[in-house]
Amino acid sequence: MEGLYQVKVIKELLGRHGFSFSKKLGQNFLIDPSVCPKIAEMGNAKSGFGIIEIGAGVGVLTHELAARADKVCAIEVDERLLPVLAETLAEHKNVKVLRGDVLKVDLASLIRDEFDGLNAAVCANLPYYITSPVIMRLLEERLPVSSVTVMVQKEAAVRLCAAPGERSCGAASFAVRYFSEPKRLFDVSRGSFYPSPNVDSSVVRFDIRSETPDFVDDEKFFFTVVRAAFQQRRKTLCNSVSAALGIDKQLVTQAAQKAGTDPSVRPEAMTLEGMAAFAEELKKIR
Repeated sequence: MEGLYQVKVIKELLGRHGFSFSKKLGQNFLIDPSVCPKIAEMGNAKSGFGIIEIGAGVGVLTHELAARADKVCAIEVDERLLPVLAETLAEHKNVKVLRGDVLKVDLASLIRDEFDGLNAAVCANLPYYITSPVIMRLLEERLPVSSVTVMVQKEAAVRLCAAPGERSCGAASFAVRYFSEPKRLFDVSRGSFYPSPNVDSSVVRFDIRSETPDFVDDEKFFFTVVRAAFQQRRKTLCNSVSAALGIDKQLVTQAAQKAGTDPSVRPEAMTLEGMAAFAEELKKIR
């Protein structure tokens, strides 16, 4: 369907279907025609690939994905948009729109059933309110996908892609780097959306690791320590972990020293390897 980047066309389309925007669902539709083609091209939408899209909106990104990839499965939680998408995506025979909540859909089964013989990737313009839960689910489930390319709030993009040693580095940064190689691709201004949000956005891509780091022996405890380390960001690593896990500070300090870590270091300065070594020593005394 032509003109989906024009506010006038969007208003007329949505009006015909009796649709009104939901603040609860964080609905902001892209109206900048330069953005979606870039997301599709940088997000592995190409021959030999099946793409999972999360939150299809009126189908502007879906259109670009379908024009490049062999198949697109778009997951849309708002059933009011299903007739809208049936109209805007009518020309594409390689698109399947599924009504559902991405946090509840069996994504592994979807990939197996819909993308047989294809590589898989994820592309999405994520609502801000579910950014972290969706990204963590996509990574932690170890889905057979090559990459996850998403548009998120700019502040979240900085945090998610932060490298150890950077001030913005946090627990989510560690998780993202454990499962993938993150990269900020480009920024998107708030004026690129209708309605316009109050913040700017960034597109990021997580290239999924074929194997997670082999220096982590107990993944569950490793992430317990990571979360504990960042619960009180102004404190040192040892102070924060001691308080969060209820372990005597002297024992935590000893574990840090045995792992070759300065007890006064702040958690954002830790590397993945250093945090893993610290977690292993801490596990011995816990």
